[in-house]
Amino acid sequence: GGMILVPAFYYAFTTLGYAHQDLMQICLATSLATIVVTSLHSLSAHNKRGGVDWDVLRTWAPGIMIGALVSVALAARLRSSTLQWIFGGMGMCIGIYMAFGKTEWRVAKAMPTGWRRVIYAPLVGFFSVLMGIGGGSLGGPTMTLHGMTIHRAVATSSGFGLLIAVPSVLGFFFVSLDPTLRPPITVGAVILAAFGLIIAMTLVTTPLGVALAHKMEAAKLKRFFAIFLVFVAANMLRKAMGY
Repeated sequence: GGMILVPAFYYAFTTLGYAHQDLMQICLATSLATIVVTSLHSLSAHNKRGGVDWDVLRTWAPGIMIGALVSVALAARLRSSTLQWIFGGMGMCIGIYMAFGKTEWRVAKAMPTGWRRVIYAPLVGFFSVLMGIGGGSLGGPTMTLHGMTIHRAVATSSGFGLLIAVPSVLGFFFVSLDPTLRPPITVGAVILAAFGLIIAMTLVTTPLGVALAHKMEAAKLKRFFAIFLVFVAANMLRKAMGY
């Protein structure tokens, strides 16, 4: 969701006259607020099918949440242009990985434990917040590269999204921004009006997206989305360069 919502929010509120050095913080925070709801719904649905690895969620939760909170503190101090560079650069990497990565690629046969988990878990939370995304884009590949099946990784990454979004949104509620620069009905850095609108529209559009996805071949769907991500990331980098 964040890979689409963050640029959409940025361009929409720029057009509405809210372009300023803190706009990206607002876009990230509002995107993460929507992820609280969508991740909770997704996690519940996957859990009913028995797809969630609760042991991974339980052991990774502290690190992910700590990384998310540290990222909020950093994001609140960065300029929009810096966050655009981060979003564009990481988005480009994710798009290229989706385009050329193989499902059979592995770096280990099991999920990281011990000191490796202590490093990996906060990094997933940290970089996800800097991009305003849930757990799928970073958590999913992390799990599949460590031997987890794609279906279980997708299910478990919905839990990652919740662990990332809840503490980060609570943190963004207390970010102090100039009231004259914020859109109406904004608390901290979260635009409640945009949050409500997105959540309401997902009730309509999600079934349509699911139906379309199931009609497309998996390889074509992945390739299409990879091209889309590269385009979105490149456009964000263009904005970061001032063009």
